[in-house]
Amino acid sequence: MLNFELYNPVNYVFGKGQIAKLTELVPTNTKILLAYGGGSVFKNGVYDQVKASLPNHDIVEFGGIEPNPRFETLMKAVEIIRTEKIGFILAVGGGSVIDGVKFISAAVNFEGDEADILKKRILFKDVATVIPFGTVLTLPATGSEMNSGAVVTIEATQEKLTLGGSALFPVFSIVDPTVITSLPKRQLQNGVVDAFTHVMEQYLTYTHDALLQDRISESILQTLIEIGPDVVENPNDYKLASNFVWSATMALNGLIQKGVPSDWATHMIGHELTALYEIDHARTLAIIGPNLYRVMFDTKKEKLAQYGQRVWNIQGNSTEEIAEKAIEKTVEFFHKMGMKTKISENAENIEKTADFIVNRFEERGWKAMGEKQNITLEKVRAIVEMSY
Repeated sequence: MLNFELYNPVNYVFGKGQIAKLTELVPTNTKILLAYGGGSVFKNGVYDQVKASLPNHDIVEFGGIEPNPRFETLMKAVEIIRTEKIGFILAVGGGSVIDGVKFISAAVNFEGDEADILKKRILFKDVATVIPFGTVLTLPATGSEMNSGAVVTIEATQEKLTLGGSALFPVFSIVDPTVITSLPKRQLQNGVVDAFTHVMEQYLTYTHDALLQDRISESILQTLIEIGPDVVENPNDYKLASNFVWSATMALNGLIQKGVPSDWATHMIGHELTALYEIDHARTLAIIGPNLYRVMFDTKKEKLAQYGQRVWNIQGNSTEEIAEKAIEKTVEFFHKMGMKTKISENAENIEKTADFIVNRFEERGWKAMGEKQNITLEKVRAIVEMSY
């Protein structure tokens, strides 16, 4: 098992009716920025619950944070905080809103070009330099409610880039599973597949000695397989909803990544498809993941076989046979979850996609990726072309 440090200070507040606890969680002695996305927080009643829980707070509202939050939009919120002397941010929304608020939190006191936060992958470790924030989750998928990472799109350059650091954990996150009842089916499908692939990025690498981490990862995968199709059809079922929400958090709150290798190349390639074609994030993962496993088969086949045996109960005469069946089972599951697993099924004029992505990675110096740093630009090209 690799050396690791586990630090997660988030006060995770789970269950029905917990939004009412905002009264005691949000500070009263400072001005609050209430940040949200489009109109869903009004339709699902969460906005009204939040406002009812904060009757005596000085609140400035900032709406319109996009799915795949835009740097340009977030900078408007940064200027409001600077002008209004705001001391706390409350993110009400899904992963995109929470990710956007993490960037806002980091950018307010940042000295220099705020775009460098993303372009130079600056890590924020001093809580004194950021604006504290809490979250009210409305869409489970990214685990952003209990981690310190974020992804933001720079629209001007069509780049989807990351930021993070130990100072960017939420102070608290309220997670009420009942909020998913009003979500569109597509968003529920995306949430299940997003969480599933988050686990795969940290699990599907190579065999190692961290036995417990593997077992926890496999249990999350099995839970998502068991409940995924049903929660999409029956989001009112609290058993399904609560297990879905908790699985999505556990998939990316840092726990299963400790002491083990991880990959993340599926995400790096997928982010480019979102930046280029506005394909939903989860759908880019369903497109790229299986083909990455195929191209990198020789170095992943032992772990693929373990995954096939333990998660899918696959039998076979060889490691290779079980591993290949495991990839097929994964694609079948993605299809069952409503994913279209080719770029051409999700976008048009895709002929030069591989060229664009390879050139982008080369410009950034991303020439060796994956758990063994063996996903070269040639491998990236092969993965993308196989995904057409």
